[in-house]
Amino acid sequence: KISLLDAGHFDTATAYAAVNRIRLDDLAPYVYRTHDGGKSWTKVVLGLPLNAPVNAVREDPLRKGLLYAGTELGVFVSFDDGDHWQALMTGLPPSSVRDIVIHGNDLVAATHGRGFYILDDVTPLRQLTGAAIGAPTFLFKPGSAYRIRRNQNTDTPLPPEEPAGKNPPDGAILHYCLKTAGPATLEIFDASKTLVRRYTSAEQPDPIDPTLNVPLYWLRPFQPLSGEAGLHRFVWDLHGAPPAALSHEYPISAIYRDTPREPLGPAVLPGVYTVKLTAGGVTLSQPLTVMMDPRVKTPLTGLTQQFQLATKVCRLIQESSDALKQQAGDPALRAKLTTAHNQLVQLLAVLEGGDNTPTTQAVRAVAELNASLHIQLNQWQAAHR
Repeated sequence: KISLLDAGHFDTATAYAAVNRIRLDDLAPYVYRTHDGGKSWTKVVLGLPLNAPVNAVREDPLRKGLLYAGTELGVFVSFDDGDHWQALMTGLPPSSVRDIVIHGNDLVAATHGRGFYILDDVTPLRQLTGAAIGAPTFLFKPGSAYRIRRNQNTDTPLPPEEPAGKNPPDGAILHYCLKTAGPATLEIFDASKTLVRRYTSAEQPDPIDPTLNVPLYWLRPFQPLSGEAGLHRFVWDLHGAPPAALSHEYPISAIYRDTPREPLGPAVLPGVYTVKLTAGGVTLSQPLTVMMDPRVKTPLTGLTQQFQLATKVCRLIQESSDALKQQAGDPALRAKLTTAHNQLVQLLAVLEGGDNTPTTQAVRAVAELNASLHIQLNQWQAAHR
């Protein structure tokens, strides 16, 4: 039988057919294509397993000839209009895939009896060409990213034994390819060419706080920027660099093995950014568009005020932290400085607690803490001369 017929996205004469003869005890795959409105059909199954009946075939809506097939053994992909197929199975167990939908940049696979699987961000597949594979260093143009709160849950997380799906990455998904291993650096700049965030392959994870009072399975594992040869995915969390706070916490809105350490840096504003990858002796750049959660109605002026105040508070946290790292000093003044530091960390949590225009109380608190902190810092510096 004809299991699914998919019309081409780029001309009216193209269509793709998935034919399933499993009820006739025929386990062979059957995929057919036409480019002449159905006058003639060509069988295109090279690379599909001989025991994988095909339930669905879909053409990518943005790249002509990029096809996805859902079979009784999983998902397969073709970059040449079906002439050759290969498995697209990383993270997907062998499953009977009954249908496939391309939603934005994501591939959604419906499986028989096992629910849905989602491949977040197929943009590298749309750009995967011979030039990309053969280049010593290649940075894929990232898809648009949305500034969305990672979790709105205000209760404790689900226990690890509770069945649950995995959230998509909360940030911009960046892909790059290295032909040979070596040091790598990834930088993000805003529209004014100001550095927003910088990562290097030499970075190491911070040690786990021995006084940590939450389960270790809450913690999000350290994500290294890989300098190894191969294709890599890296997620920028759409935040600036975190301030050097003296202590850190994990929010009660925890997710199993995906809870970031707080405080985070300021959430960036919507707009166009530049991603720069330096590796293999070359520097490559791609634009990245960050868009606001469409459910949020806060005006850009309010978001800008929030970002500016959060950036200022992060700077004050850094200044107070740098001063307190000096071991000597008047105990009374150190206690005052520590109190101010902790108040700044709490104020940052208030400012970044939602996508809202800062309240007048928060604005006043920033000004008051800024003034009092600089008095204390001046006294601290005078005592250390």
